[in-house]
This record gives sequence, structure tokens and C-alpha cells, in this order.
Amino acid sequence: MAAITEIEDLRRIYKRRVPKMFYDYAETGSWTEQTFRENTTDFEKIRLRQRIARDMADRSTKTTLLGQEVAMPVALAPVGLCGMQHADGEIKAARAAEKFGVPFTLSTMSICSIEDVAENTSKPFWFQVYTLKDDDFMRRLVDRAKAANCSAIVITVDLQLMGQRHKDIKNGLSAPPKLTPASVANMMTKAQWGIGMLQTKRRFFGNIIGHAKGVSDGSSLSTWIAEAFDQSLDWDRIKQLRDMWDGPVILKGILDAEDAKMALNVGADAIVVSNHGGRQLDGALSSIRMLPSIMDAVGDKIEVHMDSGIRSGQDVLKAVALGAQGTMIGRAFVYGLGANGEAGVHSALDVIQKELSTSMGLCGERDIKNVTRDILMVPEDFEGRWA
Repeated sequence: MAAITEIEDLRRIYKRRVPKMFYDYAETGSWTEQTFRENTTDFEKIRLRQRIARDMADRSTKTTLLGQEVAMPVALAPVGLCGMQHADGEIKAARAAEKFGVPFTLSTMSICSIEDVAENTSKPFWFQVYTLKDDDFMRRLVDRAKAANCSAIVITVDLQLMGQRHKDIKNGLSAPPKLTPASVANMMTKAQWGIGMLQTKRRFFGNIIGHAKGVSDGSSLSTWIAEAFDQSLDWDRIKQLRDMWDGPVILKGILDAEDAKMALNVGADAIVVSNHGGRQLDGALSSIRMLPSIMDAVGDKIEVHMDSGIRSGQDVLKAVALGAQGTMIGRAFVYGLGANGEAGVHSALDVIQKELSTSMGLCGERDIKNVTRDILMVPEDFEGRWA
């Protein structure tokens, strides 16, 4: 494999190696994809202040997230279907994160189950849950996470109903995927991916099939999913879900200062400023543009993380300088996973950490914990002037 110097290198390899159906699933947004695009382009509007003649030796990107020491302020975000991007994908991503020293978050909609990941790793990981109607399933899911020694629960709060993603519909991407002659023909051109999938027993949603009532195979899964998500979700219900877990709880999907304040009221330990990677409400502002107002509202009262659009160490640096305690990467690690499995995820993390450390040093800072907004030049109208 050629030298990997940026996340884009991994994306190009990923696109060649993974079936179009699953590439498009990761690399898409809802409707016109405006928010999906601006999640990344808005980072470009923020500039860094170069400083010289400062001691840049012995730099450290180490910090803490939810009291856990981490190698850098980055966690792997929950991403569904990782086991279809690469055979046993969730296990391989979790192993890479563990070795690197950053948190891994397992999605409820993973191919490998909670138990699969726990059996193949040695350190606790985070587990993501949706706001589903089925209390019995939710309680048993949380109990399984406790038994697996998960160290935090991430509750996704921005998926009561799903934003339309045109490519997924056209590709037949659903749960389970609806294979078409075109998608099968494309899969047959991805030899390395296909060999891996033939060699694994994990090809279905391991946290759901055999665990949710009445879901014993792929055909019954689609019916269950169609009925599972709770469109009547409110803050009382989020509080109920929070109370099912007696450890740290992160609410993911906060994009408004008032909602951030509500997250405090239901007892969240941290929030993730996120628009679901531009996959939900198209036309919403990017996460990085919303971060400052949310920091102003709750930043001194709760740990604030940020995701959607992180593709480099400089993106991480800018988010931290605007106040975020940590960031989450989704697509960036999926590119690595699809490109080269566990080693590819490690490459993605290595690229981000090197760029973070170098950029921090060139801004005159040695310790990520001391980085402030002083290293940035932010346009006066960055957050927008809205009538």
C-alpha cells in the first residue's frame, strides 16, 4: 500500500475496495447534502494563528474524556453496518482504538454483537443506543452492555425519524440490504472484501437478531426496525432511558443551545454536538458553527464533545480550541477500516494525531489541554447573522 499521509488517501482506497452500496452508505447525506458538505467546508473558514520562537518540544495530545485518559481528544463514533465495510469490522475497529488509546463506540446497529466485541478486546468500550419504543428490548440491551463492562452509554437523540438519503434508497440499502442485480455485480468486483465476508460468520445485526422479540432472521428484522423508533420521543422519555444505566451517559445529536440545557436537566454527563454527519436534517447548520453557542450555554456545566465533519488533526484542533473536550470521528475511521481493516483504522488515527500534534506546535502550544480560542482566527459572522 502506498504511503498514507492524509485521510483522503484512505478514502480513495476504501472506494476501490468496498461495494458501492456500503461506500455510498457512509459517504452520503440527506436530501441535497448541503449540511453534509458544510460540515467539512466550514472548518476551512476558521484559520490558525502561527506563532514562533516558542518551546514546541515534548508536545502532548493526551487528555481525558469522561475521566478516562486518552491518547488524544478523539473517540470512534458509533457507525452502523461496520461489519459490512470490512469483515468483523466492529471488532477490528475496537481493537485499533484500544491499541491506540482512544474510546471506541459500538452501534446498536452493528454487525458484530456487544458480546463479540467484548470477547475480542480487553478494555471497556462505549455502547450506543437509540431511543426505541420497546422497553423490554432496551432494558435487556442495557443489561448486556453492563455485562460486557461497557464504560459509558451513548444515547442517540436525533433519529426519531430518518432523513431521506437518496443513494441508500436507489442502492437498496436497508436493514437488511435488498440485493439487486447491479449491487451483486458490483460486489463481485470486490474480491478482497468478498473473501473476508465468506470467511466470517458475522453478517447480520448481532445486537438485534435473536434478541428482539420476534426477530429471528433478516426478514423479520425489517418489520421490527420500521416499528421500533419512537417518533413521540420527548425529554421525559430520554430521562427514562438515562435512568436505565447507572454509569456515564452521553447524549449525541445536540445542535441547539436550548436542547443542550435540557440535556443537563435529564442528567447527561456529556453531550455530542452533532447533526448526524449531515444525514438527518439537511439545511441545518454544521456542528462546528453551532459549537460556540452551545459552549456559551453549557460549556462550564457539562462535558461537550463534537462530531460531524472531522477529517484531520487540524479539524480536531479547531474544535478543541472552540471549547470541545473531545471529538468523534465516523467516516474518517470507516475509510481506514474499508481500506485495510484494523491496520487501516490505526492509520487513520495515526494521521489525525500527527497532524494534531504538529499543528498545535506550530500554533505555539505544547499541550492539548492548554489550547484555547487564542490560536484561532474566526470570522466575525462565522455563526451567522439570522433574522
